[in-house]
Amino acid sequence: MSQFAINVLFVGGSFAIYIGIAIWAKAGSTKDFYVAGGGVHPITNGMAIGADWMSAASFISMAGIIASAGYGASTFLMGWTGGYVLLALLLAPYLRKFGKFTVPEFIGDRFYSRSARMVAVVCLIIASLTYVIGQMAGAGVAFSRFLEVDATTGLIIAAIVVFFYSVLGGMKGITYTQVAQYIVLIIAYTIPAVFISLQLTDNPIPPLGLFSDHSVSGEPLLAKLNEVVSALGFSEYTAMVDNKLNMVLFTLSLMIGTAGLPHVIMRFFTVPKVADARWSAGWALVFIGLLYLTAPAVASMARLNLVTTIYPDMAAGQIENVEEVTANSIAYTDRPGWIRTWEETGLITFEDKNNDGNIQMYNNSADFSGRGWQGNELEVSNDILVLANPEIANLPGWVIGLIAAGGLAAALSTAAGLLLAISSAISHDLIKGAINPRITERGELRAARISMSVAIVVATYLGVNPPGFAAQVVALAFGIAAASLFPALMMGIFSKRINNKGAIAGMLSGLIFTLVYIFVYKGWFFIPDTNNLPDTEANWVMGISPLSIGSVGAILNFAVAYMVSSVTEEPPQEIQDLVESVRYPKGAGAAIDH
Repeated sequence: MSQFAINVLFVGGSFAIYIGIAIWAKAGSTKDFYVAGGGVHPITNGMAIGADWMSAASFISMAGIIASAGYGASTFLMGWTGGYVLLALLLAPYLRKFGKFTVPEFIGDRFYSRSARMVAVVCLIIASLTYVIGQMAGAGVAFSRFLEVDATTGLIIAAIVVFFYSVLGGMKGITYTQVAQYIVLIIAYTIPAVFISLQLTDNPIPPLGLFSDHSVSGEPLLAKLNEVVSALGFSEYTAMVDNKLNMVLFTLSLMIGTAGLPHVIMRFFTVPKVADARWSAGWALVFIGLLYLTAPAVASMARLNLVTTIYPDMAAGQIENVEEVTANSIAYTDRPGWIRTWEETGLITFEDKNNDGNIQMYNNSADFSGRGWQGNELEVSNDILVLANPEIANLPGWVIGLIAAGGLAAALSTAAGLLLAISSAISHDLIKGAINPRITERGELRAARISMSVAIVVATYLGVNPPGFAAQVVALAFGIAAASLFPALMMGIFSKRINNKGAIAGMLSGLIFTLVYIFVYKGWFFIPDTNNLPDTEANWVMGISPLSIGSVGAILNFAVAYMVSSVTEEPPQEIQDLVESVRYPKGAGAAIDH
């Protein structure tokens, strides 16, 4: 059986399961559509949260980023997992006690203001839509490689699948589909990692293999990796970062961005009671941890495999003569099949700059002109390392098919959650909350499905024509959630003094500040060549990257909200009593449809 047929079998089989679940779990009411009926078991919910969170960025890109940046990229691991600790301790049980369907609804009721609710709707839609663009684009990349279609066709196929199980089943269909998707993606991620760990370290447990000896050279794996990347002019893989302030702020931005992302928060409205919200967060950490503990090993081993593929002599014992081992790089005509395959997608490119017929891959900023090198000749996208890992390690075809299904499951599961967040914000918060409060349940359900369909079309179009690179889009999504929604939720739960004027001023301040800072360096609305300053550390204010600015925006949000509230009237007594009752997360009833 050909590799294409194997890929179609795995991907098609998994899609059939997702659509079958959606038909079985068809939503019959707004409660089913928004919160899956409010009766999801904590373990089931934790698994669904894991799939909801472990997006294309986690499955496809994170290991690639770590492979490229080494220790410095551990901020992604710390920030994304740390966000769930914040959710479990500070948000989930209290929001579940409040018993509403959506984040804007909580903000609107807590701050007794339709305007606050509408500002929250705007923040939610911008954050969710920019995030979903990356998921749809990721699905397109996976399809273009494994189903041998162009990226646009892949996006359209992904959109059709998401349309069926999201629009038909709502949260109920998405929840049980995401359970299946989690099982697919975690198996797809760990099985290749086990094989590769056995190949490189003789240890079948990847997190332990990371700290084991390299089976060929006998050196510790990380020491061997430091050695080979240093020989090519890169910083040591385990080297400490210089800009620790930026590292801390970036980690914090990812943490509070995670805790403020509406599609994740919505999942805690689906459980029967407050205690289940805490347990859901705990189980989510367990399920997420299975992938996040494996990712550093996958990244390190992929980087070592890639380098030793280009420079086979580096795989042996300690490198004593750097010039000798780097001189014997493979000829371009002898490149392995996986490089040829990925070249067709444009995610690997080769340019023979010195016309010697061999591949030179190294850090361009290092001076290797004495060896006759005239620049790095092989560009490898970080986004392909996880998907290409089985091919790099010469694993069986069924493993390649499995990881294809897993990558698509990761992209589509998060896309579905984000689209539901957008849909509920439009139908429940905008249409029912502001435009037509008397809309019937059937009418609201119809509006929810129509708005989700429109969101899918928009996300697909922007996925074909993205407003920037994936890292830029993710930075904006997390920055908005961290700088606008998270502070409003925290102050709404823990401060009786914050009033509607303070909350609105805070959200707008954090949102506008974060957007402007990102656009100054990344381009206004991500339009190429419209940035005011080059996106380099020398131009950053106090060395703070646009990727880290969400945490500063959050601080500004808190400060403005407290200052405005302190010089304006106190919230009504019934709102203060409401905050007091929410602080004691006991006795929560079902989600209330207003």
